[in-house]
Amino acid sequence: MKREFDLNKSRFGVRILLAVTLLVTVGAPLFFAGKVYARDSLDAASYCSFVIPPEFEPGQEKGLFINVNHPMESSSIKYDYYDNGLDVILTNREKAAQKEAGTQTPVADESTSLTKQIYEETMAAAFNSQYGQDVGFVVSSFDKITVDGYPGYRIEASYQAADEERVHQTVYMLLSRYRTFTISMQRAEDDDCAAAFEECASSIHVH
Repeated sequence: MKREFDLNKSRFGVRILLAVTLLVTVGAPLFFAGKVYARDSLDAASYCSFVIPPEFEPGQEKGLFINVNHPMESSSIKYDYYDNGLDVILTNREKAAQKEAGTQTPVADESTSLTKQIYEETMAAAFNSQYGQDVGFVVSSFDKITVDGYPGYRIEASYQAADEERVHQTVYMLLSRYRTFTISMQRAEDDDCAAAFEECASSIHVH
């Protein structure tokens, strides 16, 4: 019986890691897709830093940190960023080529006006597609925050696939003129990592 429980927990740990990867890789392209205007009202930033608690170690994927007791403990921290590419200065020839190709007019960047409804609907569709079922993805809190003068969002959400534990996510999304930084913390219902996540969150800085 113990072996069966461990096997189920192991499989769940693998799926929760796939889910946190989806959270970042799907989220940024959907919210900030296409060539966008630079956010002229914001300062430029090069990177975001934060402390990784000792309970976590680097995973195989870049920017992913998993609980040292994985897969029995499935909590994880994922860092990524989206670069809109508009800090690159084009030559006159490159500008002319863009104009000729009809790609010189970028779409508006709506990331500074992201809402709870847009986020919830977008991510719910992505998770339902991944799991092949309605996992009840719901956002419980959606707060605007500021870190080192840079605006952003702190988002808490959860979902639950059939016959699996409920999964909780806390996402910090920070905006600068050219880059959006995302720190995603994810845990299963019974993972005891609240203190570690708080330590990590309190150390976030944008540079």
